[in-house]
Formats: sequence, structure tokens, C-alpha cells
Amino acid sequence: MLEIIVLIFLTRDIGRLATSKGLKPSTWKIYTIFAWVFSELCGFFVGLMIFREDNLFSIILVGLTFAITSFYIVKAKLKKFPDQGLDDDINNIGQKY
Repeated sequence: MLEIIVLIFLTRDIGRLATSKGLKPSTWKIYTIFAWVFSELCGFFVGLMIFREDNLFSIILVGLTFAITSFYIVKAKLKKFPDQGLDDDINNIGQKY
């Protein structure tokens, strides 16, 4: 349950960043959710291979580590896009208002 609340706040952050870049926030929120779920499942499988099923806490930690890493990868990809307002200022240099 706590993980879902964290994911809601993280998707809000991604949505604000996408809006500032001039992109559709819903698309990037969906990317974030899919990346989170897919990476968490991959992390669980990696944790199972490393720790077997004896150590459930360590398996969950590996899954959450993969999920949080996927959030930062999506955020880094989104930050590479140019800001929306920057181009407008450059195009208006020398013009009177």
C-alpha cells in the first residue's frame, strides 16, 4: 500500500516535469508506472536467483531498488528534452514588445 502512495507522488513529479518540457504528462506518467512495475518484477526474479526463497525481505529490497532505479532512468530521459519557454526567449531577441 505504501508503495502505491509513493508511486502516486512520483508520477505527479514526472507530470510536472513533462509539462515544463512541453510534453504530455499522461504519457510520461504511464511510462513511469510501466517502468516501475516491470523493473520491480525483474528485481524480484533477480532477488530470487540470488537469495532463493528463504530471505523474503532481501528479495523485496532488490525489487524496490530496481523500481526506484527505473524511476530515475525515466526522469533522466525526460530531463534531456529542452525546456518549453527557452526557445521563445531566443526567438524574440531584438524584438520590441
